[in-house]
Amino acid sequence: EEAVFLRKKITLLRAFSLLIGSMVGSGIFISPKGVLKNSGTVGFSLVVWFACGLLSMFGALCYAELGTRITKSGGHYIYILETLGPLPSFLFLWAEFFAIRPANSAVVSLAFGRYLLEPFFAPCAAPVPAVKLVSLLGYYAVLTLNSWSVSWSARLQTALSIVKLLALALIIVPGMMLLAQGHTENFQDAFDKQSLVPDKLPLAFYVYAGMFAYSGWFQTSFVREELVRPERNIPLAVIVSVITVIVGYMLTNVSYYTVLGTQDVLASPAVAVSFVQRACRSLISVVPVLVALSCFGTMNGGILTFSRTLFVASREGQWPPLFSMIHIRRHTPLPAVMLMFPLVTTMVCIGDIYHLMNFFSFSRWLFIGLATLGLIVHRCRHPELQSPFKVPLFIPVSFTIICLFTVAMSFYSDPVNISIGCTMVLSGFPVYYLVIHRQMSNRCRSLL
Repeated sequence: EEAVFLRKKITLLRAFSLLIGSMVGSGIFISPKGVLKNSGTVGFSLVVWFACGLLSMFGALCYAELGTRITKSGGHYIYILETLGPLPSFLFLWAEFFAIRPANSAVVSLAFGRYLLEPFFAPCAAPVPAVKLVSLLGYYAVLTLNSWSVSWSARLQTALSIVKLLALALIIVPGMMLLAQGHTENFQDAFDKQSLVPDKLPLAFYVYAGMFAYSGWFQTSFVREELVRPERNIPLAVIVSVITVIVGYMLTNVSYYTVLGTQDVLASPAVAVSFVQRACRSLISVVPVLVALSCFGTMNGGILTFSRTLFVASREGQWPPLFSMIHIRRHTPLPAVMLMFPLVTTMVCIGDIYHLMNFFSFSRWLFIGLATLGLIVHRCRHPELQSPFKVPLFIPVSFTIICLFTVAMSFYSDPVNISIGCTMVLSGFPVYYLVIHRQMSNRCRSLL
């Protein structure tokens, strides 16, 4: 009897929880190994973590302004569509659906399964089939919840955000106590230039830290239409959450290196578990479960937000109309939520965490760079538009240049995986011109 639409159920607290819950996931618990491997030393790895946090803040501020200028949900997709046009937005949608999002979800769900099973098999590694089975069960549980209720998904995200901060605290406090007692031996020669690997630094920045561990600062842009008072709450939630995560990540990494040496971190399949085994064995069965719950929250946030991209793309005519439909009673975009089910299942079954990270990192940050480039274009096209939140021009300019430059450098650092990602993006060209751009009969368009 009343209109069916997505209700405004995301308050400031829920927006903050969505951002914290999306950023603090598996990244901080598995990425230190990759960052150290590609930066060479403890000191340079800490510099990478801080620089990526600062860069994430720049990107988050750009997206906060975009969120106040463009009033539609959809995140990267709608920003690229409104500023750069339909072709790049469709290429993003194509790459996001077939590569970026399923790979990202597979990485987080595999980390969830690994940490959840770790205490039961220690000191041995958990069997790979068991890890994949538990990973899929966790993902399906989140999928079901998001199909059932937006409110319950948001409440779960708030609760799990508290769990995430508690998990970080259980690592930070013991590490800081040992550091205060004078355990600084692992920081000797922290900036040894002979161990620096310059050609691998783009991987340390974009694949293992900035592109993965900090990713999630853009999540409120996907649910913009469901936010209460978005002009106020988007900038406020973004700034507070990113600062919180930067401080938490820096202290967590210092704690890791206070307890674990360089070789220990590189040899560990699960850095947080190795830390607890060495620093506070009484928490050996607690921290892995908290980390697993943290990954569970990241999966929840990812499904909540990406389903809105498919929903908006369908509404804009670049995706099948079925996925713009909303459940009559539940008020959830049920078809869009369920669409990721087969691809994520496939990637979890065949994927490896670090290869998956390389695979989707190129595409994701290429389009984030294009979205912030779109902010500059939008400003030039609409100088009369008074945005309630505006950042200095050098922030989107510098963020865009760094994004695109580092993505280009990644071709040199990891040409095979980056070429696969590039091929995935370019494969959307013929699809766009056959299905979207070219005028077709209604019958053919409906069939496709």
